[in-house]
Amino acid sequence: MNIIPIAFAFDNNLTMPAAVAFTSLLKNASSETFYDIYILHSEKERLDKVFLSKVAEEFHNCKINYVLVGDTFDSAFEIRGITIAAYYRLLIPKLIPQYDKIIYADVDIIFQSDLSTLYSIDLGSNYLAATKDLGLNLSEDGKKHIQTLPKVTPGNYLQSGFIMLNLALIRQDGLTDKLVEVATKKWKYQDQDTLNIVCHDRVLFLPPKYNMTDYSFYYGIKEQAKWNELYTKQEFKEGVTDGNLHFNGHKPWRKWSVNFDIWWEYYRISPVFDEKFYFDFYYSKLNELDQLPLIKRIKILVRYFVYGIRKNP
Repeated sequence: MNIIPIAFAFDNNLTMPAAVAFTSLLKNASSETFYDIYILHSEKERLDKVFLSKVAEEFHNCKINYVLVGDTFDSAFEIRGITIAAYYRLLIPKLIPQYDKIIYADVDIIFQSDLSTLYSIDLGSNYLAATKDLGLNLSEDGKKHIQTLPKVTPGNYLQSGFIMLNLALIRQDGLTDKLVEVATKKWKYQDQDTLNIVCHDRVLFLPPKYNMTDYSFYYGIKEQAKWNELYTKQEFKEGVTDGNLHFNGHKPWRKWSVNFDIWWEYYRISPVFDEKFYFDFYYSKLNELDQLPLIKRIKILVRYFVYGIRKNP
């Protein structure tokens, strides 16, 4: 059996999407994979463990562990609605000492494949593995921001929503304290900027399929030439076919977003499915659809039946 540790950090505002993310992770696990799930949360947050336990009751290929985080980041800089829980990934080497390597993921992700192959990768002298942030590496505003960060260059800026950490090396080099120190400053992209600054020359970049953000689809479909600056067409196809979908822009449980239909597929099969919530969301959108011009309605249908086709979970 392959035991794969994976950590998440969130508060009670995200327990529902977290349960959906867990469902997709466990539903797509191979028969030989067991996920040791760690949930990092503030000791001040009364996390709804009863709600989350529904996932472990439904799936037996996992164990859910809860890890309390102290007050290290209680006064940390918050922006764009991203809470201090985003910083908790920086503390994982100290919070989860029993592993030498671990995957971290945001909860606004739908997993579409098993992570055993990823976890078997040797990180060598790299502190972590991650995909490149297409939105920041390829846009003009993004490039300007990257150039304000010490030693970080456009084209090599990582996306922190899905990473694999070399815990043994981070502990050996005492890097956690450095991460905490850098994170005390008001960086625009908070923990993500921090990881880029501290680990900039010790990152193993992964294929985009592991972290297909909204910008991955935007550049892959609308700006193919720019996409090819960082990745190949084949890598884009692989990402579309079975890549992990990271809804780092609009959240599908709140509004329309790229691949929202796939998120709702997993919500429907999750143990936290609520029929009324599901109905209310789609009913509230009927008026929006009625006001769309014909050409946009056609585009939605094309998006659903061409790009949205996938094998059933």
